[in-house]
Amino acid sequence: MSDLNSDQQEKKHSLGGAVRVALGIFLSRIFGLVRMRVLAHFLGDSAAGDAFYAAIRIPNFPQNLLGEGVLAASFIPVYSNLVAKGDKEQAGQVAGVILSFLSLIVAIIVLLGVVFTPLFIDLVAPGFYAEKRELTIQLVRIIFPGTGVLVLSAWCLGILNSHHRFFLSYVAPVFSNLAVIGILIFYRNEVDQNKIALYASWGLVLGSLFQLFIQLPTSLKLVPHLKLSLSVKLNTVREVIKNFIPVLISRGVVQVSAFIDGILASFLPSGAVAALGYSQSIYMLPISLFGMSVSAAELPVMSQAYGEVNFYKTLQSRINNSSQKIAFFVIPSVVGFVFLGDVIAGVLFQSGQFDQRTADYVWMVLAGSGFGLLASTLGRLYSSAFYSLRDTKTPLRYSILRVVLTTSLGYLMGLELPGVLNLDAKWGTVGLTISAGFAGWVEFLLLRRHLNQLIGRSGLKLNFLFKVWLSALVSGGCAFAFKFLVLDFHPFFRGCFVLFVFGCIYFPLSAFCGVSESKQIIKKLFRKLNSK
Repeated sequence: MSDLNSDQQEKKHSLGGAVRVALGIFLSRIFGLVRMRVLAHFLGDSAAGDAFYAAIRIPNFPQNLLGEGVLAASFIPVYSNLVAKGDKEQAGQVAGVILSFLSLIVAIIVLLGVVFTPLFIDLVAPGFYAEKRELTIQLVRIIFPGTGVLVLSAWCLGILNSHHRFFLSYVAPVFSNLAVIGILIFYRNEVDQNKIALYASWGLVLGSLFQLFIQLPTSLKLVPHLKLSLSVKLNTVREVIKNFIPVLISRGVVQVSAFIDGILASFLPSGAVAALGYSQSIYMLPISLFGMSVSAAELPVMSQAYGEVNFYKTLQSRINNSSQKIAFFVIPSVVGFVFLGDVIAGVLFQSGQFDQRTADYVWMVLAGSGFGLLASTLGRLYSSAFYSLRDTKTPLRYSILRVVLTTSLGYLMGLELPGVLNLDAKWGTVGLTISAGFAGWVEFLLLRRHLNQLIGRSGLKLNFLFKVWLSALVSGGCAFAFKFLVLDFHPFFRGCFVLFVFGCIYFPLSAFCGVSESKQIIKKLFRKLNSK
């Protein structure tokens, strides 16, 4: 009986954690989209927009390399296990050593990044010349120090997540986005797009400082025995470093893959890099809300249960339940990208320099991105399962394969295929996203097969997939038809109406088909309405 109660409490705790992560991510993403809308208003798909989005990618490399993903895989499993055992002294020592190493590494990387920026530009955006190249160099040198600060804020996220303080760590980027939005509003009368890009870059630096200092006080309070040191005498510290290296390489090859997309896009006509940036901001919304939120909440719980009796069975159950929750939201997102991408781009960004032509371009890129959306979100969950098993090498192997596929297919479909099909070269951006999606599917299927060999069958049932896909396709088709009835509406209101129709059909229809997730949402909605 006590085991049953304990299991129920763990499920409730994990669900609550996922909800808090999702809420924090939702708020930060909403403000991120507002930031993107403001940027789109001023920059559109101009040369300055290309420079700005290319500049962001370069300093984002160390942030993604050393930040949240790496710490989640290496630091959180070890640290959260010490917290669960009540060993506060050793937990503080481990946290202090990791913070010390991160600070040292970040300082070196930022210094090298600023000094060697021109070389990085030539490597990742060789298609940029003259004024566009010089502007990109300026922007990177401004943004790089702020990115280093974000790596340190990822340490705070690791501490907060391990103590199940999910909301603060994921809502902190709201303040970063507010800084950029505030600066752009302050300089709203500026007509020089190059200067607007420079102002936005300084806003990113200011926002990075806000993001760190919002989390730091609570993080330090949770680690009263924090001891800064570079000593690696503790076995737990060595375990973190041991896990850190393969995850670092894994994240590195994934980042290389993203850079390769940027390199290939830089050879496409002007506007391709900006369009890729806009579509990726939309594409990452369901991944963050439904993939990252569930995976981030599950990792500390699975890590704390590591080594217990029936751990594999528990892991299998958690993956099955979490996969179903993710797919219920991600599958309609895929349909939305394909059927309603122009509406989504319009409601989020269409203003000023971002016109209907740009919205249609982003729609095509989004449709291509939708191909690999489900694989990318589920892949995060399976990677977290391997990390909870202290296995960081398996995700590394498959991520390397993903990069090889993304690179080779991206070149063929992004640069060669448009010419073969007599298409405008700018549509090569769509080829890049489709090739990345195919590689994502290969990686996910290999991760699932490998994990199933350890814990037994896991994943989504065909009956569930049929119901959800049917509901999403019918709803998407109806919303697509409704779109033509409101063509004369302002893009924002048109998008709101169309997406509202999509949701109003999807949820009742999926509930009618017997999808439990939809039934629970509708039941909670009616309960809240009745209580009022």
